[in-house]
Amino acid sequence: MINSIWPEASTAPKFEALKTDAKTDVLIIGGGIAGILCAYMLKQAGAEYMLVEADRICQGITRNTTAKITAQHGLIYDKLLKKYGVDAARMYLEANLTAVEKYRELCSQIDCYFERRDSVVYAADTLRKIENELAALEKIGFAAEFAGDLPLPISAVGAVKFRNQAQFHPLKFLYALAENLNIYEHTKVLAIGRNEVITSGGRISAEKTIVATHFPFLNKHGSYFFKLYQSRSYVIALEAAQNVDGMYIDESGKGLSFRNYKDLLLLGGGSCRTGKKGGGWQVLNEFAQKQYPDAKEVCRWATQDCMSLDGMPYIGQYSKNTPNLYAATGFNKWGMSSAMVSAMLLSDLILGKENEYAELFSPSRTVLTPQLAVNAAEAVINLITPTAPRCPHMGCALKYNKAEHSWDCPCHGSRFTENGVLLDNPATGDKRGIEV
Repeated sequence: MINSIWPEASTAPKFEALKTDAKTDVLIIGGGIAGILCAYMLKQAGAEYMLVEADRICQGITRNTTAKITAQHGLIYDKLLKKYGVDAARMYLEANLTAVEKYRELCSQIDCYFERRDSVVYAADTLRKIENELAALEKIGFAAEFAGDLPLPISAVGAVKFRNQAQFHPLKFLYALAENLNIYEHTKVLAIGRNEVITSGGRISAEKTIVATHFPFLNKHGSYFFKLYQSRSYVIALEAAQNVDGMYIDESGKGLSFRNYKDLLLLGGGSCRTGKKGGGWQVLNEFAQKQYPDAKEVCRWATQDCMSLDGMPYIGQYSKNTPNLYAATGFNKWGMSSAMVSAMLLSDLILGKENEYAELFSPSRTVLTPQLAVNAAEAVINLITPTAPRCPHMGCALKYNKAEHSWDCPCHGSRFTENGVLLDNPATGDKRGIEV
């Protein structure tokens, strides 16, 4: 079964489609975790808001998360310290630790299997990366731990452990939050103007607008088509496999991740840039057959993540030229904590409050990184590649994904069924006429 475990154990609330023109102070576009948390924060602050979702809430990337809530985002702190300095690295840590605690607070009132768990990032090849990360964390004042003996059937030279992080059932949490929010489903945004958004159900006048659509779809501002690419990764849920008692992930992004949900082991990996060849489910199947021969696969699924240039998300004003338009994107596989940071930061900005993290996460920060050249080269190559199926987003050549029977864009990550129906943005419409 190609479907995540989360929808099976949760019931989604239903919301009406917009059927007339409307007016609001704040419009949120996108009903995933970032959009719903923004709506919740604004409601708590007494702001007038509404949220529109083209389909049903939480039916996109959010339903496919492995739901690790942690401030440990790979081995990011050594990288941030070297690129931006001690203060910036410390602020990134503080923002995400605050996000973890905010989840703890909210989940205390919601039955969503919230559990405190240690988070561990391991290295398979060189200990130097682990040592550098621990040194960076010590420099910014956080007491991480070295872990040498991991309860996993893998070869690792060492790991960095963050204690008291968390995991939960994301849809049970979000559906409970969403029940009393001002949400319109089946309401697709067709165009964004200065203070007006045109949807399939009517025009919405809004003083401020948040784009929380995973990958921002408005191309004429912000240059997100250069600042982001998308990565695909895969998960299988195994019964009778192993209780790993924690959350584990390989530092390289090419290895495996582990966490439990009830009596299931969620085994993740096979990652690759969307539109490129990767290990996919085959890597997971081979590992499971070798290490857990008596385990039974319950379900499998895949997810997609927006990757930023420097490892930090883009949260704030959509661009320098759009003072009333905001974005939350580029969560780099850490959507749970990044979505909460987005909601706290954007609600402050919209309400006119100062937020100490605004400059750190600004989408207008420097783009001068090696990844920018990689993204640009990928776009050029796929724009000039002669092929029949092309992405309607910006015209890149689509690549056929045999594992998932889809057409994927290696430039920006849009995906389509074999018949051309849109699966993942930033494309906003179907690509008709595709044939295998």
